[in-house]
Amino acid sequence: MHESSEQATNVAAVIQLSAGADRERNLAMAKHWMKAAVDRGARLLVLPENFSFMGEGESRKREMAEDPDRGPSLTFLREFARHHGVWIVGGSVPLKTQHADKVTNTAFVVDDLGDVRARYDKIHLFDVNLGGEEPFRESDIIAPGWEPVIIDSPFGRIGISICYDLRFPELYRKLAALGATILVVPAAFTLTTGRDHWELLLRARAVENFAYVLASDQWGRHPGGRRTFGHSMIVEPWGSVIAQVPDGEGFALAEINKARVNRCRARIPCLGHRVL
Repeated sequence: MHESSEQATNVAAVIQLSAGADRERNLAMAKHWMKAAVDRGARLLVLPENFSFMGEGESRKREMAEDPDRGPSLTFLREFARHHGVWIVGGSVPLKTQHADKVTNTAFVVDDLGDVRARYDKIHLFDVNLGGEEPFRESDIIAPGWEPVIIDSPFGRIGISICYDLRFPELYRKLAALGATILVVPAAFTLTTGRDHWELLLRARAVENFAYVLASDQWGRHPGGRRTFGHSMIVEPWGSVIAQVPDGEGFALAEINKARVNRCRARIPCLGHRVL
C-alpha cells in the first residue's frame, strides 16, 4: 500500500478486490477496504469492474442483473458515500435492460451526499480469444453503451471508462476534449494480458492526455478459473506510477493535484495542436 499527502482533501484511492459469486461477501469485502482507505484520508474511491459479482461465466450476469435505480450494489454505494462523505466510482454492476437476454456493464458515480451523479455503460465489449483459454464473448450478454461520460467533482472533471475501453485511445482523447482531468478505469483485466499491457496502456493514456489515471483492477482466481492481474494503480499526468497495489486485496492512495495537470498541459500543449 502506498500513500501520499494523507491529510489533503483531494486524496483518491483505488480499491483492489478478488470478487466471487457471493454478492453479500463481495460487498462486505469492498466495505472493509473502502473504510480502510477513508480512514487514511481518501475522499474519492474507485472500485474495480464487477466489484459486487464475478460468477462462473458471463451468462450468470443475466440472473444477477440488478434494478438500475435501487439494486443492492447501488444502494450499498449510496449508503457508504452518504455515511462517510466521500465520492465513489462504483466499479461496474450488471443492470437489467428491457431485453431479458441482455444486461449493461455499468459504472455509477455517487457523490458525498449519496446522490447518483453519473452513469456510464461500457462501450467497448471484450470479444477476444486469447488462445489456451475459453473465448470471451461479452457481446453475447452485454448491451453496449454509446456515449462518453464525464462529471464535475471537487477533484476535477472525471471521465469514465471500463476495462477493455483502455485499448481505445480515441475514447480518452474525447474525454480530455470534454475537459476531463481524471480518467478512471475500473477493470477485471486478465492475467494473460495484464502482465504485458496493463501498466503500459495506463501510462500511455495518462501521457497522451496529461491526466491522472485511477485504475482499480480485480485480482486473483475467480469462479470458473478466470484469473485477473491486479496491480491497481494511480498514474500522474507525466506518466509516472505514484501509487500501486501489487498482489492481493487492498488499496493505494495518492493526492490529485489539479495544478499538476495544468502544468503538464502548458508544458507540452499537444491537446491544442491536434489536426485530425
